[in-house]
Amino acid sequence: MVSVTNVKESSGSERKVEDVLQKTTKQKLLADEPSDKSESKNSWWLLFGGVLLMTIGTRFYNVTVPDHVCWDETHFGKMGSWYINRTFFFDVHPPLGKMLIALSGYLTGYDGTYPFDKPGDKYNGTHYEGMRIFCTALGAAIAPMSFHTVWDMTGSLTASTFAAAYILFDIGMLILNRYILLDPPLIFFMTASVMGMARVSRLTREANSFSTSWWSWLAFTGSMLACTISVKFVGLFVVLLVGLHTASDLWDVLGDLTLPISHTVRQLIARALTLIVLPVILYASFFYIHLTVLNRSGSGDGFYSSGFQSNLIGNSLYNVSMPRQVAYGAVVTLKNHKTGGGYLHSHNHLYPKGFGARQQQVTTYSHKDDNNKWLIKPYDKQSLDNVTLIKHGDLVRLEHVQTRRNLHSHREQGPVTKKHLQVTCYGEEGQGDTNDVWMVQIVGGKAGQMVETVTSRLTFYHYIERCVLTTTSKQLPKWGFEQQEVTCNPNIRDKAAQWNVEDNQFDKLPSVNFQVYAPGFISRFFESHAVMLQGNAGLKPKEGEVTSRPWQWPINYRGQFFSGSDHRVYLLGNPIIWWSNLVFLALFLIIFGVEIIRYQRNSAPGTVTTRTTHEPSCTVDATKWQLLRASLWLFGGWLIHYLPFYAMGRVLYFHHYFPALVFNSMLAGKCPRSPRPTQCHFLRFINHPPVIVIICVMLVKRIVTPMVPELKRGRKKNKNP
Repeated sequence: MVSVTNVKESSGSERKVEDVLQKTTKQKLLADEPSDKSESKNSWWLLFGGVLLMTIGTRFYNVTVPDHVCWDETHFGKMGSWYINRTFFFDVHPPLGKMLIALSGYLTGYDGTYPFDKPGDKYNGTHYEGMRIFCTALGAAIAPMSFHTVWDMTGSLTASTFAAAYILFDIGMLILNRYILLDPPLIFFMTASVMGMARVSRLTREANSFSTSWWSWLAFTGSMLACTISVKFVGLFVVLLVGLHTASDLWDVLGDLTLPISHTVRQLIARALTLIVLPVILYASFFYIHLTVLNRSGSGDGFYSSGFQSNLIGNSLYNVSMPRQVAYGAVVTLKNHKTGGGYLHSHNHLYPKGFGARQQQVTTYSHKDDNNKWLIKPYDKQSLDNVTLIKHGDLVRLEHVQTRRNLHSHREQGPVTKKHLQVTCYGEEGQGDTNDVWMVQIVGGKAGQMVETVTSRLTFYHYIERCVLTTTSKQLPKWGFEQQEVTCNPNIRDKAAQWNVEDNQFDKLPSVNFQVYAPGFISRFFESHAVMLQGNAGLKPKEGEVTSRPWQWPINYRGQFFSGSDHRVYLLGNPIIWWSNLVFLALFLIIFGVEIIRYQRNSAPGTVTTRTTHEPSCTVDATKWQLLRASLWLFGGWLIHYLPFYAMGRVLYFHHYFPALVFNSMLAGKCPRSPRPTQCHFLRFINHPPVIVIICVMLVKRIVTPMVPELKRGRKKNKNP
């Protein structure tokens, strides 16, 4: 009979033996992972060099053709010009991508004078080549970085080459990454972030944490994350992916019982510093540079508050002196106080039939214009000879200076928002009726309190209809020049019904300098984001505009015209690559589901076999689970960069899918190797290097033959548009 003590000692010794075996196995795996460097180093450099050379050859061939503006070059080339000229503008995207385009143009001789009016305009000797080549260089780096990423995740040269080939030979990726657009820097920084993520994870697995290389790659990953989100807000998707992957790595570190808990704490602090603190500092720094460089008044002034505009040289509020109070007889502009609010505006056009009374339109307009000017008059016919200041609770009329009609409301439905009342301009030569009378109220004001320029928040309460002047932010149809709707809201607590006096022209009052009201960087930083987010939310499809939907993207349903006229460019993916990508997505889900079920039912052998080569193995070993896990992260990257577009109400285009395509292509390169013999033979076949070469040759024949992405008419003009 065995004693309890002996049983405990026996079980304890068995656990020690198991721990030693597991530790030995882990060391062997780490020694072999991700590659046998002595055997594969030459092959790695040979294949990587081949990918690099083919990338350079395909991307830079005829990069300056066509020599006219293509698609959104009209926007981002123009914004590059504004940076060079230091002219302030508004855009819905963060500034880094546009600043880099401007810097590349400036360093290569572009002077910022070309107008970039519309697609098809000839450059006519303008030094646009530097900006094109810069964007192309960023786009060209995507294939080599994908090779590097897949190698770090799998240690398979076959998978790395296959993934890089899918990106290299896709005509859609080639076209999108050779023009002056934000897509090349966006996808470049996104891919670099994932590459850094994979390398940090590999170094952590190899017990190289806190080495110089580990710290460098961790800082590199954080910097690339900051750059990605600083180009477009969709960079948040890769931030989410890297964040989840980092949490998974930390969980693995925590579960390694051979390491002390202090090691996990140090890992957590290191990740927080490099992946949170560093990106935040860099992101804010990019905006500081942006707001410092763009210090001159431009087309984007009206999207921002009056205080924000007072920092812009040349703006009517910059270092300006105006009366502190507002008096009857003053000519003013009224700006909606909400973020991104426009100016109260009218023009000599009537509302069309069926949209309320056929009287003069009143809208809000984001640009400074003479049609934004209003004369403040008493509600009665008293003389304007004496200086009388406007106070909280006064009754006034607002006369549109250009058309001499009064701001007016009546019991007619709003043109778009039917629950509100219509606002018009009515009367002739300043003569109207009682529906022109408005009560001026200062938000939080008291009886007798004076209305002040810029700082007073005002509401205009209609004395007859008992509603407040507001803007609904709804865009009017083409008959309203797609400006914002203005109505009178019966809900007098409407927060969009607050206005402030911006320009105040009145010679009979002393003036004060308004520079003291200019906000600092932090205030402008947050206001910039509020305006950008509001601008993104307002990017709805315009009347009659044809856009694409997310379900159309993976199947390559419809592309985009980048250029028309005699030299045509059409963005469309290679159907062989795109459709096979969908097959690999389905194959991954099937294999992953089968392996999880087999694991749950304990049908997989429990032994661990070390890997000695990078060729496919039919045994169930740690390599299979490493591949499954790596594939799962790439599938997650594809899902994160694709699925959210279904929930977006903004206008969408085909090019929005290309970040997801990069993940799909990398996933296709390393579809998990199944342990079953039949599937294993198939995967051995498709993973054999000569087969890869044959596939590449077929792709070259199919894609590279018409390598120049422009579709030329040639001598004989094509009759079909």
